[in-house]
Amino acid sequence: MDLSRFPRRRYTHGATPLEFLPNFSKALGGPKVWIKRDDMLGLTPGGNKTRKLEFLVADALAQGADTLITCGAPQSNHCRATLSASIKEGMKCRFVIEERVPNSYKPDASGNNFLFRLMGVEAITVVPAGSNMLEAMQKVAADLAKEGRKGYIVPGGGSNAIGGLGYVACAQELQQQFFEQGVQIDKIVVGSGSSGTHGGLLAGFMGNHINIPLVGIGVSRDPADQDPLVHKEAQAVADLLGLNMTIPREAVLSFGDWWRPKYSVPNQAMVEAVQMLARTEAILLDPVYTGKIMAGLIGLARKGYFKRDENVLFIHTGGAPSLHAYEAEVLGLTELTA
Repeated sequence: MDLSRFPRRRYTHGATPLEFLPNFSKALGGPKVWIKRDDMLGLTPGGNKTRKLEFLVADALAQGADTLITCGAPQSNHCRATLSASIKEGMKCRFVIEERVPNSYKPDASGNNFLFRLMGVEAITVVPAGSNMLEAMQKVAADLAKEGRKGYIVPGGGSNAIGGLGYVACAQELQQQFFEQGVQIDKIVVGSGSSGTHGGLLAGFMGNHINIPLVGIGVSRDPADQDPLVHKEAQAVADLLGLNMTIPREAVLSFGDWWRPKYSVPNQAMVEAVQMLARTEAILLDPVYTGKIMAGLIGLARKGYFKRDENVLFIHTGGAPSLHAYEAEVLGLTELTA
């Protein structure tokens, strides 16, 4: 697949590492776990949104935008990465923050909220759970237009066909790394939220004939609600690429057992996962996304879903700044849901 026909900004020099986790694998008792370090992508301080923003910001610049507008939850990694990209490009940035948990947004909080202030977000609009986020962002764009400025709306999570191209590029990067490092991967575990990463990878795998199952771990929904979103995203990316293929519905697989009690609300399985990877490999996960995704990998391993001798790759999508907003929880100092 030729991605060169799409405008792209580059925020990362070279490929992110593909590493084996020997200590973690031993502690888990199998399978053999590998990690794709997309937490080390460019933009402060990395994460999967960077790959999507390379294509989205290029599109914004091509349209003459001077301000990026996006949305997310109070500790949004996506908002932080979008702000970082705007700074790199000499643009302004505005957020619409959805309080999915009532009264959860605190302007003076640490973690990503601290970085919002440090890096100078221009304005933040806070709306209640269930708000129409597109309409809220369109209102911000209309306000900018009255000032003679041009805003570009970046969808939540950077998840649309253009953003999904970032994980088509990742699929191609992985294929090259598997070849160069002589690694045979049996299954890949990926977070499944706004669906851009999962859907983009799926389209990239199918377009590049990479026959490795993608196992999604939902961070906010069960499969009945999540899988159609992933399928729609994968098909949109395939259509944008002109692949002339129909993504099979059965190619989408996710599990929803580890996100409860609610999106962004900590649970005990997440705490175990964050502590386990930190204390075996000195790699940080975050409480909202990667901690729950790794909890899913651990849980599936213990249930026998992964065979002990299989090579399972975990896609690390970043998010470490939000650890600082959940210190008591991840240190086990607060009683949590089982």
